Amino acid sequence: MGDYNGFYEYQYGLCPSWALSLGYGGVAAGAVLSNWGSAWGTWKAGVSLLNTGIRHPGSVMKNVIPVVMAGVIGIYGLIVAVILGGNIPSPTVGTNVNVYSIYTGMAHLSAGLCCGLSGLAAGGCIGIIGDYGVRSVGYRTSNVSVVFSTDRGSGFDGEEEGGGGSGDENKLFVGMLIMLIFSEALALYGLIVALIVSQHSYPCVE
Repeated sequence: MGDYNGFYEYQYGLCPSWALSLGYGGVAAGAVLSNWGSAWGTWKAGVSLLNTGIRHPGSVMKNVIPVVMAGVIGIYGLIVAVILGGNIPSPTVGTNVNVYSIYTGMAHLSAGLCCGLSGLAAGGCIGIIGDYGVRSVGYRTSNVSVVFSTDRGSGFDGEEEGGGGSGDENKLFVGMLIMLIFSEALALYGLIVALIVSQHSYPCVE
């Protein structure tokens, strides 16, 4: 009777049939949330890029960096989702016994959420920075005044395109690039943690 109770607790306490939903929930969270952040960042930065390209087409290729960095976030979610999906075993054929434990399922769910939510936050950050950054660089390149000034000989007014404003344009671009790099690092941190946590497992069978 004691052995039966131990088997019952082992089989249904640590390895219930619904434990698989935790693992596949982590797969879905990692892929969907990361792609959500990637789409969000691409949308915000892409709209500004196209808007600025109308006024200054020459800056389009240089300012496409925020769109590229936002797209990379989706790859992080893809990597984690593939790894987690490959580590989820199927029930034993014939006996239909589940060999996937709650411990492993929670580890995979946590890994997916770490990568997905980090990617979502990073994508939003990249999109907002790219939105304002691309517009600012484009306005400065086109020598369009975006601030109120009473001095017509200073600021963005009265300068030829590519003239005295080129130095300030490069400073704006470098500043935007640094902010984008640190924003992208947020998704990378989530990817690293997800890869580490995904290795934690507790097998139901020896």
